[in-house]
Amino acid sequence: MKYRLPIHCWRLPAVGLLLATLCACSTLRPAVTPPPSFYSLDAAIAPGTSVNAKPATVALGAPTLIINPPHAAAGFDSQRIIYVREAQKLEYFAHSEWVDPPARMLAPLIVAAAVKTAAFNAVVTTPGAAAGDLRLDTEIVRLLQRFGSGPSEVRFTLRATLVDERTRRVLAAREFDMTLAAESEDPYGGVVAASRVVQEVLAQLALFCADAALTWRTATEKPAAASRR
Repeated sequence: MKYRLPIHCWRLPAVGLLLATLCACSTLRPAVTPPPSFYSLDAAIAPGTSVNAKPATVALGAPTLIINPPHAAAGFDSQRIIYVREAQKLEYFAHSEWVDPPARMLAPLIVAAAVKTAAFNAVVTTPGAAAGDLRLDTEIVRLLQRFGSGPSEVRFTLRATLVDERTRRVLAAREFDMTLAAESEDPYGGVVAASRVVQEVLAQLALFCADAALTWRTATEKPAAASRR
């Protein structure tokens, strides 16, 4: 007499084989990675700033300002959006990036801020053939979103040096540092806060350059006036 296994006994190995096949297929299939989101630093304008504001009449004898391409400290010279949760440890958002490295996005924003002061006959960027009286060198020391026990905040630090192109003498140097709370605990909240804090710092930078330009004009006009006597 032959002994036959119950039907359900045959089904168990078949089900196990099917599950193993499905698991193997899911392992071989690449995971779906969401496309990165790209952000620009000029996405938000600081409160009280009018993008259509016309500068006042430029004073006679105002200098020409040359703006060198901004630099960035190590770790801040890429398109990655940086955040920190622990001191000295830089981390990057996986699916959010700047459309360009922040230092490259900064140059036209600096030009726009300097033009609004009406303290310069012209504001030009290098490389270029135009000669100038003053040169502005800038470096991004840090631009990051900081997470801690409370709401996250964005910190932006910019180092600026203004040089007399004719004498190569440093006229003024300053480090600007500002922190602003983010409106949301995500990359977008940090981007909006970064755009605002950058606009605020560049407004301060423009006034810094305008004050130095006025001092330079006063110093250069006195010898000229004395020689005409």
